[in-house]
Amino acid sequence: MPNMSLIKNEMPVQSPDVRNKNFKEVALGYTEEQAIDEAKRCLNCKNKPCVTGCPVQIDIPAFISEVAKGSFEEAYKIITKSSSLPAVCGRVCPQETQCESKCVRGKKGEPVAIGRLERYVADRHNAMSETAVEKPASNGHKAAVIGSGPSGLACAGDLAKKGYDVTVFEALHVAGGVLSYGIPEFRLPKSIVQKEIEGLKALGVKVETNTVVGKTVSIDELMKEEGFETVFIGSGAGLPRFMRIPGENLNGVYSANEFLTRINLMKAYRADSATPINAGTKAVVVGGGNVAMDAARCAKRLGADVTIVYRRTENELPARAEEVEHAKEEGIKFRFLTNPTEITATENGWVKSVVCQQMELSEPDASGRAKPVPIEGAFIDVEADCVIMSIGTSPNPLIKSTTEGLDTQKWGGIIADENGLTSCKGVYAGGDAVTGAATVILAMGAGKKAAAAMDEYMQNN
Repeated sequence: MPNMSLIKNEMPVQSPDVRNKNFKEVALGYTEEQAIDEAKRCLNCKNKPCVTGCPVQIDIPAFISEVAKGSFEEAYKIITKSSSLPAVCGRVCPQETQCESKCVRGKKGEPVAIGRLERYVADRHNAMSETAVEKPASNGHKAAVIGSGPSGLACAGDLAKKGYDVTVFEALHVAGGVLSYGIPEFRLPKSIVQKEIEGLKALGVKVETNTVVGKTVSIDELMKEEGFETVFIGSGAGLPRFMRIPGENLNGVYSANEFLTRINLMKAYRADSATPINAGTKAVVVGGGNVAMDAARCAKRLGADVTIVYRRTENELPARAEEVEHAKEEGIKFRFLTNPTEITATENGWVKSVVCQQMELSEPDASGRAKPVPIEGAFIDVEADCVIMSIGTSPNPLIKSTTEGLDTQKWGGIIADENGLTSCKGVYAGGDAVTGAATVILAMGAGKKAAAAMDEYMQNN
């Protein structure tokens, strides 16, 4: 019998006053009964509107139909025809603005919980499957992938499935890119990221860490000296931006990148960490995106009283609604229509407070959101001993500066066509290195498109 409930099966979660003191995963996942019941809410529409909202084109009705029947492994096979990272995407993709936004059930109630079902299927497979991945026969061609984030892993996975000899070059000591250093353990356990990467290695993908392309080796050297026929640049956007206001060089001011990398990659929240971090007693996070929510929730778990300051209103917050809700539940405060103008210092050079100008909204700006403008003479002083800047990132210029003929945008993004081809023959790019900071699933979609183009290139050259 179909389930005609207008609301989703609720996701079990840790209690807010418990989880805001630990780094364990907040969402606990569906039970088998919940997964089957939720799957039965799907109408299995013939025109599959949900698929049009998926950047990697998963056959969503087909996998959900298998879940409804209790055929979880069949559901997993359907998902992995299109996605290399289902356990990751089921957790961090903004389904509410992608596949679920197209769901017919959402017209008169809540859409089917597609992301939660994808997570359940992937987690069940990872926990129970003992079937070894079959490595495809080699086709004799070599491809290099720069960066082991979502775009690079998606590209590598698709090429490996076609028999290519793929090597992924990662600058850090752990593979996973932003999945490992940027997203906190309580949203995306690192064991899950590494499990997905191990699956790619089983397909034959080689991963070389501690390799900074542009310093350790150049793209020209990879192609001319090491025999790689084509290269995909998926190096992300890891260069933090700052506001250029007085006091940003004080002790206690971090970029969100540094703050999250220390916590996620170096485990700074552990008592025995070799790279501890001080979130202070009163932390201010500047910004309103998912990264700002991640940084704020991490600072809360380190014991700080946390305030997020954002220059627009709550209606304009770019972060996922779920992340904002979780942050509020965990005791994080928000100050809207508030824009920092100066960070003041104590006598010994540490952060003392953040001076903020009050704002009001006027006509929409180029982004389509209402433009914040200062209210003359209206300032407040927010007490703080830690400030975390989360106002965006740009691609690292290193690859551009060491690759002859690689065209980039003025802001640093690599110029590439719809299939990822750059101005250099045989060199492709995708994900945040091209678009600037975006979502995991959009980066994966770019990696998959580039892999298809690279396959055609290598077969015809």
